[in-house]
Amino acid sequence: MSPTSSKLTHLDEARQPQMVDVGGKAVTRRTAQAQARVVFPAEVAAQLHGAGYVTPKGAVLTVANLAGVMGAKATSQLIPLCHPLALDKCHVDVSMEGVEARIVCTVSCEGRTGVEMEALTGASVAALTLYDMCKAMSHDIVIAEVRLLNKTGGKSDLDFRRADA
Repeated sequence: MSPTSSKLTHLDEARQPQMVDVGGKAVTRRTAQAQARVVFPAEVAAQLHGAGYVTPKGAVLTVANLAGVMGAKATSQLIPLCHPLALDKCHVDVSMEGVEARIVCTVSCEGRTGVEMEALTGASVAALTLYDMCKAMSHDIVIAEVRLLNKTGGKSDLDFRRADA
């Protein structure tokens, strides 16, 4: 259970799935930031670095960035009970350090419901894209972590960032 809720809001009284009614909620500025990590075998990371992060499929980091934005925008089409949101901002940062790619997706909107799922989806799709673009070099690529870093707006602000994030 979430630390902010003890009720499963996506179930009705008959315990059937439902889209939460957010019509009565106030419109506020909502932001969320999520991270994904992708770990490459050392030889693949070295190949990528040596090639300027360009493979026969294209510019790996650039394509992952664009895929992350597209994923965030398509969240309500992928997650059945998510509300479609008009995003004001989506920024995806994809960086490589050693054998690891770190993806941070930051999303915001003015709305009645949060953008956590959009940030998580954006980071996830970017990570999957890195895997897809590099799998010809190895299938030992690991998507190691996808997690919410922080969110603001709505009932509560949360910050899950650690010193190592």
